[in-house]
Amino acid sequence: MEGGWPLEGGVLLCLIVSLLLPGMSNTFTINCSGFDQHGVDPAAFQTIFNQKDFRPVINYSVPTQVNISFTLSAILEVDEQLQLLTSFLWLKLIWKNPFISWDPEECGAISKLTVTTENLWLPDIFIVESMDVDQTPEGLSAYVTNDGHITYNKPMRVTSICSLDIFYFPFDQQNCTLTFSSFLYTVENMLLGMEKEVWEIVDTSRDIVRTQGEWELLGINKATPKMSVGSSLFDQIMFYVAIRRRPSLYVINLLVPSSFLIAIDALSFYLPAESENRAPFKITLLLGYNVFLLMMNKLLPASGTPLISVYFALCLSLMVVSLLETIFITYLLHLATTQPPPMPRWLHSLLLYWASPRKCCPAALWKENVGPDLMPTHLPRLKEPGKLVGELGPRQAELNGGSGLTSTQLADLWVQFSHMMDTFLFRLYLLFLASSIITVIVLWNT
Repeated sequence: MEGGWPLEGGVLLCLIVSLLLPGMSNTFTINCSGFDQHGVDPAAFQTIFNQKDFRPVINYSVPTQVNISFTLSAILEVDEQLQLLTSFLWLKLIWKNPFISWDPEECGAISKLTVTTENLWLPDIFIVESMDVDQTPEGLSAYVTNDGHITYNKPMRVTSICSLDIFYFPFDQQNCTLTFSSFLYTVENMLLGMEKEVWEIVDTSRDIVRTQGEWELLGINKATPKMSVGSSLFDQIMFYVAIRRRPSLYVINLLVPSSFLIAIDALSFYLPAESENRAPFKITLLLGYNVFLLMMNKLLPASGTPLISVYFALCLSLMVVSLLETIFITYLLHLATTQPPPMPRWLHSLLLYWASPRKCCPAALWKENVGPDLMPTHLPRLKEPGKLVGELGPRQAELNGGSGLTSTQLADLWVQFSHMMDTFLFRLYLLFLASSIITVIVLWNT
């Protein structure tokens, strides 16, 4: 035939779709002669395209098998206040259309074509935890193989509900779920399967996510429970995604500066208690710490009470207690130079125990007033109060609250008490810093 396609046996060798009714034949073959020379004629697939509104099966009692796979390419945001996880993933769906088939040998070994998804039936797979409407871009295509298998890849920005536990922030690990299911087809019409193994999904996702953002992927597990809605049963695949926050940013910007300020405040105890510069120095540190907390507040979670907030509260409390202790000691030393107040008996006994030579760190006054071969009972000021009343006289004992101690002895005891408070608070600072460092190391390596 001049200017047209040659006829062979009265049959036009153009692209013809042979779609036979069920029961008449089990063969659904596309005559693909000319695929490699003249391209694809849309008319060859028009009959199939017209059936896109119906599930592509020969027997409607047989469910369609849809295999699922995805690649987690980015973790965009974790909202602790709203309990939401925003991630970006590439979803891959594979199913079979029995009405599409051709012989690759007849069309130049072409075994795969791309077809726009507008012309194909697509499974209604969605993520149960998703809080956003599917915003899949238009104009996507799918791969169609010669045996009828269709591979559909689509990008998805998913904002899903996730139960977030931020107590160990910034060393927290989160476990979120992504459940894929159909909202229309029950198990009688659609079954879900895996296109690849879970470890393959993890390896592919980890290679992409590992160098991006604040979070790193720890692992993915799956489960295949059924979802019952009334009398209907839906197939679903549930993926458990474990992620961990990278704490370096928060350790450098939050924990390290806070620890430095606390360490400087602890070193301020080396300033003499009688010094007038000690209280202003501590006030300056306290103001600086408050400014630091205000500036770094945007890095902390907006809701909940993480462990790091408790740490900051303890640091602030220690600094306030240290300032109050400095003010109290200054007041005591001022009284010691004028009229020292009486000392309660229990406090006197506590000082005796604290200043015992068996202690590793005796007070400074003990070293000044006690010789190497004297015991505490050899000092008049450390005698039992009742034994000293007669020696000092009733009038002097009454002035000193009945303690039996002179004003000089009381002044020495109050000075010794201030040294004891300084030592106790300094050791408390050291214990707090050591505990904080150990906790950070343990949480970081867990």
